[in-house]
Amino acid sequence: MVLPRRSRRHRAQWSTRTYYEEGRRRRRAPMIVLGTGLIIGGALVAVHALVDGGPLTGSALEIPAAVGTSAPLPVTGPIAAPLARSAPLRIEIPVLHVSAPVMRLGVAASGAIEVPPLGNHNLAGWYDRSVTPGQRGSSVILGHVDSFTGTSVFFSIKTLRPGNMIDVVRANGSTAVFTVDGVQKVVKSAFPRSEVYGNASFPSLRLVTCGGPFDTTTRQYLDNVVVYAHLIKGPR
Repeated sequence: MVLPRRSRRHRAQWSTRTYYEEGRRRRRAPMIVLGTGLIIGGALVAVHALVDGGPLTGSALEIPAAVGTSAPLPVTGPIAAPLARSAPLRIEIPVLHVSAPVMRLGVAASGAIEVPPLGNHNLAGWYDRSVTPGQRGSSVILGHVDSFTGTSVFFSIKTLRPGNMIDVVRANGSTAVFTVDGVQKVVKSAFPRSEVYGNASFPSLRLVTCGGPFDTTTRQYLDNVVVYAHLIKGPR
């Protein structure tokens, strides 16, 4: 992808260091407390093997070749001013025909991040130790990829492209409108906690699910898929 021409000052603003350095300062304490729980582990895994013990051959195993292993930098604008705090109620991704309620997720006794009930395919969850969508920082919404009974809410987020829109309806009646910057695939054992959970210096959104190779021994997908987006409009 060819980046548009920018001034030196603007290019510096979007450097990888600037993109995450504020998050490493402001999110350090919660990340230390949660430790490996931030990796999510097998929480968003499908349960095909749990039920029938057979091999998986579904398209959740296949991640588009265009999805890279590096966190994308924002390449589209403008960036809207941060919004006041308001919990998310619903997420809508028009290009994927996704319209799903969003529940609140905390941290389980094990230290891992909670996830939505696996049996509810059309349900996402906002991690409540991240900012609310539209606030300055990185808001994190999790969703399952699939289960034995079918595909789930974030099954197709790996196909999102820069410029695709994501709307988050919030409790105060406003809608935060985001545009996708890019999609990243990561190995769970090397999950980039700082990039995903560390607060960016602008209003941003992270969508997280599972995918890639499936380990039939541990009954888990070995990769995560992460969508990066930034706020371009709100409230409406």
